[in-house]
Amino acid sequence: MTQIKLSICIPTYNRAEYLRTALECLAEADFSFAHEIVISDNASTDHTQEVVQDFIAQGLPILYLRAPVNAGPAPNLTNAIQHASGEYMIYQGDDDLLILPRIAEVVAYLDANPDVTACHAPWYLYNQVKGIDERKFYEVDADVKFPRQDFMGVFEFLFQKHIFPEIAIYRLAHARAAFVPRHFCFWPFAFLAHFLDDGAVTFLKEPFYRSVTLSKHAPSRQQAGNEEVMTSWDTYRGGLEYFLHFGTKRGRFSQAEEARALYDRMCHIFTALRMSVAIRFWVAKHDYIRAYELYTRMAIAGFADHASVAELRAQFPAMVALQTLAFNVSAMPEISRLVLSDAGDVEAVAELLRNMGLSAHITVTADTRDDEPSLVGATAVLVPSAEKALEFVARGYDPHFIFEEQDLIRFVLV
Repeated sequence: MTQIKLSICIPTYNRAEYLRTALECLAEADFSFAHEIVISDNASTDHTQEVVQDFIAQGLPILYLRAPVNAGPAPNLTNAIQHASGEYMIYQGDDDLLILPRIAEVVAYLDANPDVTACHAPWYLYNQVKGIDERKFYEVDADVKFPRQDFMGVFEFLFQKHIFPEIAIYRLAHARAAFVPRHFCFWPFAFLAHFLDDGAVTFLKEPFYRSVTLSKHAPSRQQAGNEEVMTSWDTYRGGLEYFLHFGTKRGRFSQAEEARALYDRMCHIFTALRMSVAIRFWVAKHDYIRAYELYTRMAIAGFADHASVAELRAQFPAMVALQTLAFNVSAMPEISRLVLSDAGDVEAVAELLRNMGLSAHITVTADTRDDEPSLVGATAVLVPSAEKALEFVARGYDPHFIFEEQDLIRFVLV
């Protein structure tokens, strides 16, 4: 039997058409070495099994593993890795694509560098609808190889280049030991520590992987990684601290108080800069409250004027105030009308409030002076001043349902 050189591990669940596209790409592989495609199916209920069988019939070297129940994503990937037989392995998302000529080049590199346990590279964010690579996730100026246990060199590289070591081809013998569960630490940083502890690691300049950000199968689908970017900044810090722990235990980092303070500051800066990315995603979702919370953390880290948030600072008071209003009014089940007193463009403000979560059953209107008692009891009011609030109270409106602009804004400090 020919020795398998590369195992392509694909965990999947209920994404038959995405998987079909990935396998159509892999069917074009013309490697000079033997490879296998290990598909771990987490008990899909769609036609995933039929798709896989179609490609097996076409001659693709597929090992198909179907779990009896859905065990979750981490066990699904682990199952694929444990069944893989190659000298090297790569994890591939079932909706992503490999750049096959580059895969062959990386395998050749690993053959020529037996001390390397993991070969990383940036990846393209790929618009499948337009068929274009939009950008790389990070940049590497030139191929660089770090010797075994060079934790200091790799840590400085991660920090300076803002590297996320998520995509790599690994030596399978090391991967089985390195891929252990991590919950509070971002797994790529933790796993990188494991691979570096075992041998050299390389970061290549050119990608061999395409992460599909806009899929032809569902153009409106949000990329799965977006949620992680929006919420996982503290696990990024945890991963860096895990990496630093390994380097410290191997004697590669100083344990002096000044050195620890420096490493802590570097982790803080790295995390703050990732928050700037999360802020942009939250703003795109019209969630200014979360964006502002992250801004305060960036500000205390010294990045209040960072380019990614500088333009947002002026918007935060008004937008956070409006979203707070939308939240408070929607929380009261008896409210069916919101009056915007003295608002210039009621329709524009109403649209903003809807985008920010104002309940659909609540009508937004200007002050029509309609003070019919049953309507008044179901109305919330936004007023520009305390004096205006008193006017509405005098007209019979419940002061509990009257919101002053200053109260909504005064805790938004930029």
